[in-house]
Amino acid sequence: MSGVEVVVEDVTKAFEGGRIGALCGVSVRLEPGDFVALTGPSGSGKSTLLNLIGALDRPDAGSIRVGGRELSSLSAAENVQIPMIGRGVARRERERRARARLDEVGLAGRADASPTTLSGGERQRVAIARALANEPQLLLADEPTGALDSDTGAQIVRLLLALRDQHGMTVLLVTNDASVSQTADRVLRLRDGSVEPDPLGASSSV
Repeated sequence: MSGVEVVVEDVTKAFEGGRIGALCGVSVRLEPGDFVALTGPSGSGKSTLLNLIGALDRPDAGSIRVGGRELSSLSAAENVQIPMIGRGVARRERERRARARLDEVGLAGRADASPTTLSGGERQRVAIARALANEPQLLLADEPTGALDSDTGAQIVRLLLALRDQHGMTVLLVTNDASVSQTADRVLRLRDGSVEPDPLGASSSV
């Protein structure tokens, strides 16, 4: 099994009608099997670049190719197939899994839609479907409700809980939203690089 090549060429991305520049002419190449850490201060464009490489958004200019595929041409179903590229999964099986996962998260009718036409909540559902595409035992979610309104965020949390119950997988969810934390079986609080003691006296070791 090998990784895939990721090529980012002269990518620019701005928000709020171009008033807020997130990326300006970024070019990056990741070779198959690379282990790359993306670091930088808050607001440096890390999340924007990840979302673009993950095909959850599209650049204003430039191109991004993953495994030789130009991401701007992908539908929601093809987006979900990204983690399976380079893993030896046959094309027909990738398509089957992608559509099954989209159906599971309530997006069966949007499988052929462009990601840019999806709402924020729908994009999160595509991201969850893609995370499920390889049938993982562990699901990691980084602020999955952070950019959503409270009702849509609550729907995403209920979906994650339902998927956990259905698949029996472990879920680690990063959040600063108290209402989301309350849905968890256990809350781990980090401060200065250490886990704080549980105020109820229960063990919270990792």
